[in-house]
Amino acid sequence: MALSLSLWLSTMVLAEDIEVTIYADANYPPYSYFEEGELKGIYTQIIKVGVSRMKGYKVNLVAVPWKRGLRLIENGEGFAIYPPYFHLEKRPYIWPYSMPILDERVIVMCREELFFRALRLNWPEDYYGLVIGINAGFHLGGDAFWQAVKEGEISVSEVKGNRENILQLGLKRIDCYLNDRISILWELKQLKLTGEYDEAGKHVVLMEGATVSIEQGFVGFTNMDKGKYPFKEDFKKQLDSAIYNMRRTGEMQKIVNDFLR
Repeated sequence: MALSLSLWLSTMVLAEDIEVTIYADANYPPYSYFEEGELKGIYTQIIKVGVSRMKGYKVNLVAVPWKRGLRLIENGEGFAIYPPYFHLEKRPYIWPYSMPILDERVIVMCREELFFRALRLNWPEDYYGLVIGINAGFHLGGDAFWQAVKEGEISVSEVKGNRENILQLGLKRIDCYLNDRISILWELKQLKLTGEYDEAGKHVVLMEGATVSIEQGFVGFTNMDKGKYPFKEDFKKQLDSAIYNMRRTGEMQKIVNDFLR
């Protein structure tokens, strides 16, 4: 037994690193996106740092359209993908998940003047009578919000994306904008850098309102591989350790902050 263990350890030491591909959402800025021939984003940077500290693996991060990436995981061709939310019933083909990477907080960003008389901490009741902007095709806000919309207590304005909604908000064409906090802040930063959003000029000052919900992003692994990836458990264990240490030391928060500066 001792001889067998020694031979196995020797083989592991001499073996080349296992080449692994993790798929990434190609169009989810600022978290994960493909731009100018390069995969970028907050999750991308975190995972790059994390896998660089793992032993025995050579990891390739590949950008794909989100739905295509999920299909690759579902049919067992893909090993892992980021950043799915934890939805076991909706996506039973994803298991296990890494430990949580980031909290994605959905908020309402509003014109500052709306908070002069009240803090508006309660969602959605404190936002009755207002016009709320959302991205077309998104269904954020929760059941109570959409029931209020149905009853005419709140109005909704749908446009293409972050940029359009923030500009509409700055020009007072809507009262608030509902989306992920970091996505809003990142897009607002880009607009200010290009001069498209001018708080000292024609655009109003913005202020964060209520937190609507919190989701967490993960690396999700296929459970449809039929033993194709026998190293999955070890890979996940090492990745979890790297993620935990980045959280513990504040390194992960620094990556987020750098994207928002």
